[in-house]
Amino acid sequence: MNLILLSGGSGKRLWPLSNDIRSKQFIRMLSDENGGLESMLGRVYRQITQVDPEARITIATGKKQVSLIKNQLGDKVGVCVEPCRRDTFPAVCLAAAYLRDRQGVKEDEIVVVCPVDPYVETSYFEALKEMAEMARTGDANLYLMGIEPTYPSEKYGYIIPVSQEPVSSVDTFREKPDIATARRYIAQGALWNGGVFAFRLGYLLEKAHEQMDFTDYRDLYDRYGEQKKISFDYALAEREKEIRVLRYKGQWRDLGTWNTFCEAMAGRTLGRAAMDGTCENTHVVNELNIPILCMGCKDMVIAASNDGILISDKEQSSYIKPFVEQIEQQVMYAEKSWGSFTVLDVQEDSLTIKIVLLPGHALHYHSHEHRDEVWTVMGGQGKAVIDGVERSLSPGDVVSMPAGCRHTVSACSELKIIEVQLGRNISVEDKQKYKLPFSE
Repeated sequence: MNLILLSGGSGKRLWPLSNDIRSKQFIRMLSDENGGLESMLGRVYRQITQVDPEARITIATGKKQVSLIKNQLGDKVGVCVEPCRRDTFPAVCLAAAYLRDRQGVKEDEIVVVCPVDPYVETSYFEALKEMAEMARTGDANLYLMGIEPTYPSEKYGYIIPVSQEPVSSVDTFREKPDIATARRYIAQGALWNGGVFAFRLGYLLEKAHEQMDFTDYRDLYDRYGEQKKISFDYALAEREKEIRVLRYKGQWRDLGTWNTFCEAMAGRTLGRAAMDGTCENTHVVNELNIPILCMGCKDMVIAASNDGILISDKEQSSYIKPFVEQIEQQVMYAEKSWGSFTVLDVQEDSLTIKIVLLPGHALHYHSHEHRDEVWTVMGGQGKAVIDGVERSLSPGDVVSMPAGCRHTVSACSELKIIEVQLGRNISVEDKQKYKLPFSE
């Protein structure tokens, strides 16, 4: 099965654990099979490979999420990077061109597209395989998955099928309705639109060329910013005559808000947190190394990270986005392909960061024009290269790098470093990369 996972998200509704880099699908808050914690991305990848160990998975995403995907999945998946955001139709077309031109997928092969973050049972992925088989043997050009609604929702679009059969032609599509209209749709047998599609690769590329002027993957990538912002539904699904919908009756939840995310959390508390006996229906997530004590809290969510602290009634937490958009602050924590960083302190003329470098990984060889840096090794073993000179690193070592000094660090074991940046107007743009003068 060729599977494209669409990974987007602005990181607003699960603030302060999510931010512009770490969207909800990357937060490790769900129980895995071994009693540990996993993210929605990790859970979906695990479920897919359990159902189809040979699945070829490609994640379509933006530049900011690439490092996180590499951090959590390594090189197990392909990554098709959007140069800028252009909604789901251009994203799927770019990924389709990537599959053909970079992955060697033939145009008569079947491709299934779905979101990267559904909270589902493995039967969902069995249904994806069923959709792929229908696309391979059926007479329709496009197959969709429709989720049987469990309640009238204003959050989802609706698919109105022609019949109540397990597989049906599509009568029409409906936009996100109000509650009364949603009840009417459900009475007509409507299904939630789960954003899942199956098609032959050649069919999709043909439709892409009808609406966009490009020759191949590289050309579309280079001209991506010129493309019209349009959803897959508007551009293709609602115009296609030969279309079928598969009715899915299994568990399906969108963990898009704190209210719904708490329902799937590994426990009532994660991190250093305690509650007295009068607390009811309250969840706490604490990524800080300080305790949180809750007393008499009812129907609440409390979340703390380096990016901020949320204290909210669960119902009200669904309306967090416009308030988070008013907060102006740099990202204080991020996972990267090489490890992670946490901003510990911000002053007018200094910035203090904790860096965790994974074994076998290294930072770019680089310099800064407007700031000095000091590294203090807190744990692990590694190597530094300072202006072409290599030295070993161990706990307690201190390395000073004045502005203009070329430097890098690599980890032999997990390496923990406190980095202090000193200077005015410290900026991520103040970085010049170089090739190492020798191979490590």
